[in-house]
Amino acid sequence: MKKQLATSIKTAIATTVVTAGLGLVTTQSAMADKIALVVSTLNNPFFVSLQQGAKDKAEELGHELIVLDSGDDAARELSNVEDALSRGVDLLLINPTDSDAVVSSVRTANGRDVPVITLDRSANGGKVAAHVASDNVAGGELAGNFVADKLGGKGQVVQLEGVAGASATRDRGEGFLKAIGSKPDISLVASQPANFNRTQGLNVMENLLQAHPGVNAVFAQNDEMALGAQRALQAANKDILLVGFDGTDEGIKAVQAGKMDATVAQQPALIGSLGVEVADKLLKGEAVEKTIAVPLKLITQ
Repeated sequence: MKKQLATSIKTAIATTVVTAGLGLVTTQSAMADKIALVVSTLNNPFFVSLQQGAKDKAEELGHELIVLDSGDDAARELSNVEDALSRGVDLLLINPTDSDAVVSSVRTANGRDVPVITLDRSANGGKVAAHVASDNVAGGELAGNFVADKLGGKGQVVQLEGVAGASATRDRGEGFLKAIGSKPDISLVASQPANFNRTQGLNVMENLLQAHPGVNAVFAQNDEMALGAQRALQAANKDILLVGFDGTDEGIKAVQAGKMDATVAQQPALIGSLGVEVADKLLKGEAVEKTIAVPLKLITQ
């Protein structure tokens, strides 16, 4: 990779430039390798933490980091990738909006011989050098086993799904269904998307309570949807088992306050940090593992 010989003389002098209209954050370091981080959205605490982890590690290792916010829009994501490539980046870190739609972005980078690392969500095509993420199937299974245990193996369950097409949505759902599917007296009465969004989680939960008044438990595939669902449950005066996913600060506080029963905690800052560490190795010509798993844990009261 270019600038490898300059690694030893990179300085630790850094500045941050924020361009709000473009959703752009740049950490600059003299004679640094240039890394782009294209993130699905910064309107979600999870991805803000992921970005911060990447930013901190880039500063530590002396790399220039450009962060571009896709706003959960696949077309904007591709535009961001093209913008980053036009800036001469040496490596692309991408947290996809959609695992299918991101293939165009990956292939665009491949065409410029720029290595690609995916974070949190995978790409369903193109050449990806490494993938850094939690084991979302295992996380969904953790949530499902917790629900099954708390219900005593019997009851009605609903699931709030994330963005259709995102690998996290697919994998968390797969793990959850695997766990509750082994319990013949637990029925999944509804599974509807709320797109990892708190407001949509509230609205979808309100509708599900009308359609399924006898529901006993809710699994939301992220804490934002779970927090929205919690508001709907509170307004309806329903005491129902509620489990989220991600372990955001608000999600953990809700568990501690008894507003949620559990959350499957990821480590978003570590995902971002490890992404930059893997990028650093690739830029130095070192071998890296194809998949880097980040540990999960179930947080309860």
